Amino acid sequence: MSLSYESSGVRYDQLDAFKRDCQRAARGTAGELTAHGYAEPATTRGESAYLIEAADHFLAHVEEGLGTKNLVADAMQAATGRTFYREIAIDTVATIVNDLATCGALPISVAMHAAVGESGWFADAARREALVAGWAEGCRQAGAVWGGGETPTLRGLVEPNTIVLAGSAIGKIAPKSLRITGDVRAGDAIIFLASSGVQTNGLSLCRLIAERLPQGYLTPIGFGDARSYGEALLAPSVIYVAFVRECQRRNLKLNYVAHVTGHGWRKLMRLDEPFVYEITAPRPAPALFRFLEQAGPITTREMYATFNQGVGFAAYVNPQSAPAVLAAAKAAGYDAWQAGTVRKEGSRKAVVVPSLGITFEGDTLQVR
Repeated sequence: MSLSYESSGVRYDQLDAFKRDCQRAARGTAGELTAHGYAEPATTRGESAYLIEAADHFLAHVEEGLGTKNLVADAMQAATGRTFYREIAIDTVATIVNDLATCGALPISVAMHAAVGESGWFADAARREALVAGWAEGCRQAGAVWGGGETPTLRGLVEPNTIVLAGSAIGKIAPKSLRITGDVRAGDAIIFLASSGVQTNGLSLCRLIAERLPQGYLTPIGFGDARSYGEALLAPSVIYVAFVRECQRRNLKLNYVAHVTGHGWRKLMRLDEPFVYEITAPRPAPALFRFLEQAGPITTREMYATFNQGVGFAAYVNPQSAPAVLAAAKAAGYDAWQAGTVRKEGSRKAVVVPSLGITFEGDTLQVR
């Protein structure tokens, strides 16, 4: 029997319904910005970052959490004696600042929220120091200051030996013309930037699979990759801020950007306006994803509906600009390629991958 993300207890339909409820209620508070000299710009609700508009700039704000990936780090520490909390910290910063960058904002300050069940969690010096070092490294990669944080002890809410990691960031868009607004046109090129692995999504399903493996996280993943399952899962996420910064520096317009996280490749159609996103040059899935598909087993369609499948960030650009955008990505240290084209088919919204026989229609992504 094939596994799905719902098998691990995660149902996006329930989560997304709550998000939509929040968006409707939150819109009713926008008038409070007036007293501060700010306003809510059109079309910011439902995007990855919330924007606040001033006369000559935008501020951006994001709150994000790691999820359950640190439980994999805990299991690997128990099995190997090695701490992976440097990687976990980078993951947490990445999931925050990557969302922030999707609107064109460059992060200024990142804050940590680290909730534990008991304060004794911090007594493990190696783990604590790795977490601190990784958070600082993530901030440096993002070009942001580590501005502060909160470390509550939540006995009864959080398991005694567990930490819940999250955080927030503020950023700025100046001049305002650098805002990424969703100015997508039929014929635009789709640029993919490679991920490092699962990054921060689908970990509940990954943990369920580990429970079924005789060697658990120590299982070799194979497919030409010498790492264990746990090591591959814990590769730190890529931070894509430098890509957006380099495109801005070179005066290259990004019509839209999608952070490929929860909902897998369905996230490629996050923009509200209906388009068909045709992926004509998908790369073969990296070894970790092929291992997951086989070990689950998980259908190929479910893999692309849940995981990033080797793609962490996508940009939609004028086709004439595509070579220059690819050059900017390479100069900033990213592995990027031109993967497809945007089409207009009336009111249809979909992601289509012809070579894989996969289509996700618009109703499979309900984040607004």
